[in-house]
Amino acid sequence: MLRVSKLTDYATVVMTVLAEAPDEVFSAQALAERAHLELPTVSKLLKQLAQAELVESFRGVNGGYRLARAPERISLADILVAMEGPFGMTECSAHHGACGHEPHCGVRGNWRRVSDVIETTLKQMTLADMRRPPPKRATIPLRLATG
Repeated sequence: MLRVSKLTDYATVVMTVLAEAPDEVFSAQALAERAHLELPTVSKLLKQLAQAELVESFRGVNGGYRLARAPERISLADILVAMEGPFGMTECSAHHGACGHEPHCGVRGNWRRVSDVIETTLKQMTLADMRRPPPKRATIPLRLATG
């Protein structure tokens, strides 16, 4: 099963909270409360997101965090890479030379293709998109075979 880590999921939640008021500065405590997450977890996330230059941090009495750029200019890929490192479905599709079997492997190139498709999709989906309700899925009527 493909799944992002819990921390990456939580980072996306915190980023969407910041995207609600992109010019406002929020304390870590306020973000934790709004995101319904524990303060130590939010603090850890904010540190990584600041290192990746996705959020800006401000010190002092009115200090806190805000988005480093508009929600339309932050992709899900940006958040994923900030939290988990280079994108790749397999270790070898993310890091060339990471596997001793690589010279004899016939599937690495195809895993890279799969990784590229998913990465492209994540780059196209922005933080602003994540704040919108998901589109309704078209329902396909179930047809039962009759005998």
